[in-house]
Amino acid sequence: MTDRRVESYVSLNRAPAERFEDLPGYDYEANYVDVGEDPPPDDRTASRSDDEDGPEMAYVDVTGDGDETFLCLHGEPTWSYLYRTMIPTLSEAGRVVAPDMIGFGRSDKWPEQDDYTYGAMYDTVVRFVERLDLRNVTLICQDWGGLLGLPMAANNPDRFARLVPMNTGLMDGNQSMPDIWHEFKDMAAEDPDFDVGQLVEGGCLTDLSEAVVEAYRAPFPSEDHMAGARILPSRVPVAPDMEGAEIIGDATEALTDWEKPVFVLFSDSDPITHGSRDFLRDLFPTATDQPDVWIEGGAHFLQEDRGEEIAEEVVDFVERT
Repeated sequence: MTDRRVESYVSLNRAPAERFEDLPGYDYEANYVDVGEDPPPDDRTASRSDDEDGPEMAYVDVTGDGDETFLCLHGEPTWSYLYRTMIPTLSEAGRVVAPDMIGFGRSDKWPEQDDYTYGAMYDTVVRFVERLDLRNVTLICQDWGGLLGLPMAANNPDRFARLVPMNTGLMDGNQSMPDIWHEFKDMAAEDPDFDVGQLVEGGCLTDLSEAVVEAYRAPFPSEDHMAGARILPSRVPVAPDMEGAEIIGDATEALTDWEKPVFVLFSDSDPITHGSRDFLRDLFPTATDQPDVWIEGGAHFLQEDRGEEIAEEVVDFVERT
């Protein structure tokens, strides 16, 4: 855990439940777990009452048919909807848990951009795993899901059995980011017409239906809900003195000794993270034991472009390891 603490969770926002009704391909019930500093003493997975502080993280939890536990972490600015085409295949091999990070999806949102630090986001994801007591986990992580999830695995290795990093990286301030990422960061922070649905559509090679684009807009009914989506790109540690750089740097060093199976699974057409792929395959001692696979026809949001294919690759990876 970090020392970063959000002083208060008053005035939390949560998108109205009706915005998530009848979404194409997504009829999963929202479960909730308190990921604040002081969880309910009797039942940490119980919904808070009106006089409790929160925040609560929403998550999909599909029991599945096998013994595995898959933890699917999304990135910026998506939510667990991104994994909808993967869940059915993954659930044939085991339980699938897909949370919405604080500030996204059906989860609570802090109203102020200052609340969305790397430390605060990291702490809530760690608390989520601890309070559900997830173990023997195969971590599937993309974008910010890897930026948070891989350090979490490095610091909690007993809970994780396998890692599947996808279109992500371990930015500790010593890597350069491509121009397109800087353009996106500035757009998110400054564009008054920042459109999450349009952004996701632009990060895919496949044509998305208008209903799917609207599903990515669903968590953001107004500007009051946009704090996390706007500021999170600016929280990526692009300089060694930024918050999170030390956590990620220490995790990167620890992961050089990671002996459990790792399957680095990137798409072939992501201009943002493409350069991190070989770095990760070289970083993990076991990564080169797995097939050298690129997901063809996938852009940044490869789960949207090639979700079913990716899920089959992950299940095959579990079976052979």
